[in-house]
Amino acid sequence: VQLQASGGGSVQAGGSLRLSCAASGRAFSTYYMGWFRQALGKEREFVGAISRSLGTTSYADPVKGRFTISRDRAENTVYLQMDSLKPEDTAVYYCAADGNIQTITTRPTYWGQGTLVTVSS
Repeated sequence: VQLQASGGGSVQAGGSLRLSCAASGRAFSTYYMGWFRQALGKEREFVGAISRSLGTTSYADPVKGRFTISRDRAENTVYLQMDSLKPEDTAVYYCAADGNIQTITTRPTYWGQGTLVTVSS
């Protein structure tokens, strides 16, 4: 599966952004989808993930209650809605896919290119 992320940009603290990740290739519905981020000088970290069929989501503690992941099967796209953004959310955001629930939150097989999100105070 090929992944194409978009939607990054600059926003002031408290604002919102929505990232998109368009998937092509093998059947989109067979993959768990996830979002990760990497801030400058830090390791890449898990942000959230969504299941294949029921749309069950899980989130890292720093973004719970502020970020929402959804998927549109008709458009083969997964979204990351980011609200109440904070300066510490500044990072390059990556979408990812994996057919295994055990690895989507840790070491996904497929990665999209990153999209930069900058939150100013």
